[in-house]
Amino acid sequence: MMRETIPSDLKDVSFPVPIHYLDLSSSPFQAVSPSISNGLVVFMSDGLPVGQSYIERPEALTALAERIVQADTLAHAREIAQTPLRNLDVSILICTKDRPDQLRRCLASIPEQSLRPIEIIVVDNASAGDETRRVVEEAGATYIREDRVGLDYARNAALRAATTEFVAFTDDDVVLHERWLENLMKAFDRPDIACVTGLVLPGELATPAQFIFEKHWGFGRGYIRQDFNQDFYVSHARYGAPVWTIGAGASQAFRRKVFDEIGLFDVRLDMGAAGCSGDSEYWNRLLHHGHVCRYEPTAVSWHFHRKDMKGLAKQIYQYMSGHVAALLVQYQNTGNNGNLRRILVSFPKYYARRVRRRFRKGATSNDFFLKQEVLGSVNGALYVLRRWKMRAW
Repeated sequence: MMRETIPSDLKDVSFPVPIHYLDLSSSPFQAVSPSISNGLVVFMSDGLPVGQSYIERPEALTALAERIVQADTLAHAREIAQTPLRNLDVSILICTKDRPDQLRRCLASIPEQSLRPIEIIVVDNASAGDETRRVVEEAGATYIREDRVGLDYARNAALRAATTEFVAFTDDDVVLHERWLENLMKAFDRPDIACVTGLVLPGELATPAQFIFEKHWGFGRGYIRQDFNQDFYVSHARYGAPVWTIGAGASQAFRRKVFDEIGLFDVRLDMGAAGCSGDSEYWNRLLHHGHVCRYEPTAVSWHFHRKDMKGLAKQIYQYMSGHVAALLVQYQNTGNNGNLRRILVSFPKYYARRVRRRFRKGATSNDFFLKQEVLGSVNGALYVLRRWKMRAW
């Protein structure tokens, strides 16, 4: 990649950015070379990540661990390990399109799961050729073909095929921690919890595009369990609840019955349609109907972000297109004016500040794709408004 295509604040960053996994039980990190001075440091305890930090210069690791790793996080990880596993009736659902190599890597992490799923269902969303089918059959999973292009068409096809009480979704560009499924299921410890999401770490930070995505758009939601309930939903009513903070669609599980109660994923959203946000719209729907969504940090997976800047630019455009479309869909479904207020009041102020900052400071990694964000937002609004006008909804 040409040097001038890298944001100004990343020109001194050496790629690949290393990711160091450090076991807290090594006292005091005796196996760690003192030459480690940069990269993403992830602290581990009993095989689970319990805290992380980026470092740019040498720092004493014991002091860093004391500053980053919280006692509550360690206590929660121990508690989860000791919690009996009662929810065993679960399927793993994966939607894919033209990525057989990534899918093969994802499927290879499933036999290592401490909780074996009842079934593994892979929905091929109109891939070209037959390689996806071969990968699925080699893994012993159930293959389903969905020729209507769109992630939520594929998700809904997987849900219709699933026969279990719980369903867990992951993506084809994800690798699962061996306790991912077990810890997702342990988090369903109350009947009002309809959805559980998990911690998603970067699989690598090999390129500027991957680093920018992880720094500004990443899926990680921290190391503290959080419950998102009616209080969360109502307290943010003025601008609409920021449901995207609940987690990531690459790591989420549901009680299967909620789809019978409030419907399937909205096919107007996500890849192949508006661009994204079918998962967050569904979380919004769950909260609106009185359910609880939980973020469970001990359910760990790794996502391999897009490597090139062109691909990242397209992804960010799609993210913002889907985000605005989802806000309009949420307004239509719930009547909550906060969704419109976020588009018409909050967004213009937000982007005006960022445009001014870019003129002052130049294109930093935070604002490098500002054009794609704005154009994507406009596209999402037009996408929905055109369909309202056509009365296709």
